[in-house]
Amino acid sequence: MHTVLLWAFLGCLASAMAAPADVKVRWCVKSDLELKKCTDLAKTAQLVCVKREGSEECIKAIKDLQADAITLDGGDIYVAGLINYDLHPIIAEDYGTSSETCYYAVAVVKKGTDFTFKTLKGKKSCHTGLGKSAGWNIPIGTLVAQGQIQWTGIEDKPLEDAVMEFFSASCAPGANKDSKLCKLCKDDCSRSHKETYYDYHGAFQCLQDGAGDVAFVKHLTVPDSEKGNYELLCKDGTRKSIDDYKTCHLARVPAHAVVSRKDPELAKRIFDVLTPVESKLFVSDPYGGKNLMFKDSATKLVQLPSTTDSFLYLGAEYMSIIRSLKKERGSGSASQSIKWCVTSKAERDKCDSWSVSSLDSVFCEMAGSVDECIKKIMRKQADAMTIDGGEVYTAGKCGLVPVMVEQYVEALCKPDASGPASSYYAVAVAKKSSDITWETLKDKKSCHTGLGRTAGWNIPMGKIHSTTGVCNFDKFFSASCAPGADKLSPLCSLCMGSGKAVGGEDTKCQPSADELYYGYGGAFRCLVEGKGDVAFIKHTIVNEYTIEKVPAWAQGAKATDFKLIGPGCSADIKDYEKCNLARVPAHAVVTRPEMRDDVVTILKKQQEKFGPSGSESFKLFESTDGKNLLFKDFTQCLQDIPSGQSYKDFLGPDYMTAMTSLRQCSSSISELEQACTFHTCQQKA
Repeated sequence: MHTVLLWAFLGCLASAMAAPADVKVRWCVKSDLELKKCTDLAKTAQLVCVKREGSEECIKAIKDLQADAITLDGGDIYVAGLINYDLHPIIAEDYGTSSETCYYAVAVVKKGTDFTFKTLKGKKSCHTGLGKSAGWNIPIGTLVAQGQIQWTGIEDKPLEDAVMEFFSASCAPGANKDSKLCKLCKDDCSRSHKETYYDYHGAFQCLQDGAGDVAFVKHLTVPDSEKGNYELLCKDGTRKSIDDYKTCHLARVPAHAVVSRKDPELAKRIFDVLTPVESKLFVSDPYGGKNLMFKDSATKLVQLPSTTDSFLYLGAEYMSIIRSLKKERGSGSASQSIKWCVTSKAERDKCDSWSVSSLDSVFCEMAGSVDECIKKIMRKQADAMTIDGGEVYTAGKCGLVPVMVEQYVEALCKPDASGPASSYYAVAVAKKSSDITWETLKDKKSCHTGLGRTAGWNIPMGKIHSTTGVCNFDKFFSASCAPGADKLSPLCSLCMGSGKAVGGEDTKCQPSADELYYGYGGAFRCLVEGKGDVAFIKHTIVNEYTIEKVPAWAQGAKATDFKLIGPGCSADIKDYEKCNLARVPAHAVVTRPEMRDDVVTILKKQQEKFGPSGSESFKLFESTDGKNLLFKDFTQCLQDIPSGQSYKDFLGPDYMTAMTSLRQCSSSISELEQACTFHTCQQKA
């Protein structure tokens, strides 16, 4: 009997986990009007409507398996992505050619009034809702950043108190009902459609009715018939027409998105359920409201890459705004420490030594790859790391900024020195005994430092693509080791993994030091050991591994055993200036935008103590249990990258041209970069 019951239970469990396609999606709604619309949609779609009081209650319901999905704005997507909920955006609203999967946060005022964005103090304000993107996070974050709202952090007073001191009265649905932030509201000041002045349409109506002087909304809020009566406030203190939102806005932010639990099958089912009724999703008038369940201004829904989470979707810039409003530390106080991200045990060991020597100025955070480190830095689980140009490109696409660059020339490290920023040459190296040339690379075996790395992938593959138009690099070479590629691809067929009897296969083709053929040394080792015919590395590597610190696998190898090959050239290793693939920028330290000054300040102090001229036993630019750990071993100092310089400026036009060509090949774009570049909100011109 017990056996029968057990099998019955397991059968039910399996059925539940399988989640067949005809299982209905439980949609969470926040008001009676949304429930009315949802119930109507459920007549023709596989939907069940679940009502809760507000966004956070819906987020909890999805987390607790009582509902499956809801559409949220950026502020709520941030909350949903926190570790206690761990929900993920799966589908984005698309607003058409005006903004696609982004929108502009704007400040709208009546024409004929005489104040500006710089003279808002004492005015009456209309907000879409407390903690919402266009209605609260962006405008209040901007006013705090500009110093108009005086606020040093929650240790001083709650942010809401500072806002109440700034505006004479407000309607910010979701605030304390007895506070000035609810004074202008028409109903109960709840963060739901029960409050007339809630959401975009409500905040605009608050302005229309004369309750408020300014409404913080999105760029599509003002109806065409009303545009002549209103203007936009620009951050620089000017005013422009409603249609000039592209040059007069507070920020460009990611679109509202559907969030759910992390479950690819559930995500697909939700999209499949919504698609047949898409034309009905963006219409709210018949139900007596605006923006019910979805924004009325949306034109379609777009599936997000499966690797997208809330942090990748929102981007580093938006995350920086939210953090500035949470004031995890006072804006007037500099951070006393940074958390450095590492990707291997050898790096962790060196970082731990640095941490101990630094007396709590540096701490260490481990990740499985550079891409995972970039994610951790975005999420504030780490603060900084040094990466190569290709990785700077990806980090830049995800909103991080390069702040310091390795300098390899000692004379250029002096305070009064002037000269070019450090750079190196990307080269293709082959054994001198082979007859291989650049022009005969097709069908040869190749060794790469890693997918997306500068010398090992972006430059050589960019050149190959620009001359051949070939994107199927797994078919261009007969076999390769390009750590970070699909393990089942020919691009991983030459890789070794860790070489250990246990777990070695699990690390095969991993973009970290756990793969023996990863990085400069790994790619050269792949060539030395006869696995590959050509290694794409930097110009100093052959000498480093055959003359300076010679590892066991390079014993017997001499620099004269190798040659450089390039388009129309073949030369000795020493002639890299005339036979190379490109001159590229040195490795750089990246961090979040708001951490720039702290990271630079701390690293300058650290290199004073632990750099080549420092007296401490720990050496920042030396590696004992490996090579080039944390920094390149021949680094002489770290130099500032001017504040405000973008990753594009740092990499330079030639590198960006190569990347533009290479990015025509989808196989060259990492999952992280795909997630970060799905929408254009965080992509600076």
